[in-house]
Amino acid sequence: MSTVTYILAIIAMVSVAFVLIRGIVHMSRGGSGSTSNKLMQLRVLLQFIAIILIVATLWLTGGGR
Repeated sequence: MSTVTYILAIIAMVSVAFVLIRGIVHMSRGGSGSTSNKLMQLRVLLQFIAIILIVATLWLTGGGR
């Protein structure tokens, strides 16, 4: 089970980086504020999911002891 959470955490972290870069590029090109806001909200949600998965992985592997 810890392998699954590890892989999901990696996917979540890559997703966070992708959405962050996409949001920054969108803002730098002068895109709409609404889309930029939605991208940043998605980034925060993905960060939350990534943190939960990282903590779950540490808990399952006993990495926090």
